[in-house]
Amino acid sequence: MVVASFSHSPVAVATGAPELVELTLLPGAREKGAVCLDGSPPDYHLQRGVGSGSRSWLVYLQGGAWCNSAESCSERKMTALGSSKFMEPVEFDGMLSNQHQLNPGCYKIYCDGASFSGDAEGQDRDGTKLFYRGLRIWKVILNRTDDELMGIGLAEAKQALLAGCSAGGLATLLHCDNFRARFPQEVSFVKIVYPTKRFMRSVCDGVVHLQNVRKVLPKDCLAKTKDPTELIKSISTLTFILNSEYDSWQIGNVLAPNGSYPGESWSSCKADIRNCSSKQIDVLHGFRKKLVHDLKVAEGKSDWGLFVDSCFTHCQTPFNVSWHSPISPRLGHKTIAEAVGDGHFGRSRGVKRSSASIHVTEISS
Repeated sequence: MVVASFSHSPVAVATGAPELVELTLLPGAREKGAVCLDGSPPDYHLQRGVGSGSRSWLVYLQGGAWCNSAESCSERKMTALGSSKFMEPVEFDGMLSNQHQLNPGCYKIYCDGASFSGDAEGQDRDGTKLFYRGLRIWKVILNRTDDELMGIGLAEAKQALLAGCSAGGLATLLHCDNFRARFPQEVSFVKIVYPTKRFMRSVCDGVVHLQNVRKVLPKDCLAKTKDPTELIKSISTLTFILNSEYDSWQIGNVLAPNGSYPGESWSSCKADIRNCSSKQIDVLHGFRKKLVHDLKVAEGKSDWGLFVDSCFTHCQTPFNVSWHSPISPRLGHKTIAEAVGDGHFGRSRGVKRSSASIHVTEISS
């Protein structure tokens, strides 16, 4: 989870090395059962705002896919995606950068494997427990009675922004209305920015049942499980959707996962889109067409915004090269940062979408 302030000034291009921010553990979370997969306490990284940005917060949810079986969750608990024992300081770059004086941030590490949404227990392969407690982590860190984010200033925010990347993007979708409800109505801006991830039905079914995620899913979504757009339809909080039409993670893990094709027919294409054959490019265009069709449900929400570019990349907000730099993707001559800023501060709104062409220059991360 990231918490950062935003200024009202124009977005500046960041220079120099990204800020390294130390980690803050939540030792009191254990008593409430809010723990990582291995039972260790969760953590976050915080950098406070200053000046006029001191009461403007960005809460950023880290990505990292999901674990949908005891085996995959057991593997994660020996990494920073399942245990705070392996976590280290993180660099704040992209939308978290504090190169501008009033734009610092805080980052919530993702260690539950279910987008901060599970509430169950399981058994590891070695007989020890696995803790699926993402929902409890979410509640503890945003609980007004605890000395965490709400207790150290977030509750007094005049502006608040919830954002996320990949699995953190799904967490943003699932929790945005709950996040908005924690603030008085007079809070001027509470908007959501997230890179989306296409629904992978078999994986998501496994996560929902293994980690008891149903508690956070909207009733309409549960009733119409064949239509993933029901989740978007249920959201009442103002939302800004950011994603690539040719998301490199989705193409490599959803469209053409390892083991789903003979030999190396897709390996070189996934490694470098310039190696794709004409038939593979046609498949990628079909992938894009389906994504654009699914996003039409968001176009119907007049106050929402979309930034859907055609770069072969994944998670564009945490990296300044894609967030706001001379080579950032642009729609209507605006970078992602400028488009988000316009929506966040009410300078302009509207839905934008890119053309169908593929940008073959990959944005590195």
